[in-house]
Amino acid sequence: MNIPNDPIMLVSYLNTQLRDFYPNLEDLCKSLDLDQEAICAKLKAVDYSYDAAANKFV
Repeated sequence: MNIPNDPIMLVSYLNTQLRDFYPNLEDLCKSLDLDQEAICAKLKAVDYSYDAAANKFV
């Protein structure tokens, strides 16, 4: 899956996918064959983390 490389664009893309199609980050990553740990690490570098209760990166 080709996802945005820029962290800010990635946050926007993932939050849209989570809002519209997936109940949680794990399902999104499995469905799109993405490395969940790598995504979380990349976004943590720009002060974003996954909020499971809100089902989005904040």
